[in-house]
Amino acid sequence: AFYEDANNAYQWVLANAAAWGGNPADVALAGESAGGNLAMNVAIAARDNGWTKPRAILAVYPIADANPTTASKRENTQSLPLRTPTLLWFGNNALRSPADMTDPRYNLVAANLAGLPPVTIVNAQIDPLRSDGETLMQALQKAGVPVERQVYDGATHEFFSMASVVAKAKQAQDWSFARLKAALA
Repeated sequence: AFYEDANNAYQWVLANAAAWGGNPADVALAGESAGGNLAMNVAIAARDNGWTKPRAILAVYPIADANPTTASKRENTQSLPLRTPTLLWFGNNALRSPADMTDPRYNLVAANLAGLPPVTIVNAQIDPLRSDGETLMQALQKAGVPVERQVYDGATHEFFSMASVVAKAKQAQDWSFARLKAALA
């Protein structure tokens, strides 16, 4: 239901943007972790269903690769705040069955990514999802989608929202928000 909920929220934003003085043709999508996955999926749904496409996507440490043995998933079995076993627990409890791991909505690296707007990926070095960002970037490049990615050394999962106290989070926000502003200019 989370994919449908995200799609419904996007359609609501498009339908109501003018009421807030916004322009539905000037919308970007952004999300962290599972939200990064949802942002990518909403853009795919917009492309496939003929909805107004977003102008840009910001995916912060997105869930994108169902491979349980990526380098970062092997390296971060005990990292905090997100350990690989915890990530697997979330997957096992959010999905209906292990077969859903092959669903391209979850396993974005297997999805049709062609025709998406420019994507900005932010990754933390100490995060089981770091390799997901790398493989997603490679899949986007292969699909001809403009993409840029930054990995923040020494940063952990969930650092992005801590800009008031974590300098690397401020750097990540400044970089990614500048890319969004440029895409919407």
